[in-house]
Formats: sequence, C-alpha cells, structure tokens
Amino acid sequence: MMEDTAGDNARRSKRMRWLKRSGIAVFLFFLLKGLAWLALGAAVWMGLIAKE
Repeated sequence: MMEDTAGDNARRSKRMRWLKRSGIAVFLFFLLKGLAWLALGAAVWMGLIAKE
C-alpha cells in the first residue's frame, strides 16, 4: 500500500518552518527582555533611576 508521502512531507515541512519561525521569535523576545532587565539594573546601580 503506497501512502501519499509527498503530501505528508509538505505538511511536515510547513510545520517545521512554522516552529522554527516561532522559536526564533520566542528566543528574540526573551533575549530583549533579559537585556532590558540588565539595562534597568545597570541604570539603578549607576544612580540614573532612584530606588524608591
């Protein structure tokens, strides 16, 4: 019995592309979030922002 491997491969390829794109977006989000926290901490430490 021969299955439609071309169709399965196309669906799998689409899914992998979507997962890679979303993975890159999530990585960039957390990278920028981490950098923002580091910048905020540095600003507080240097006295640019008051610790109230």
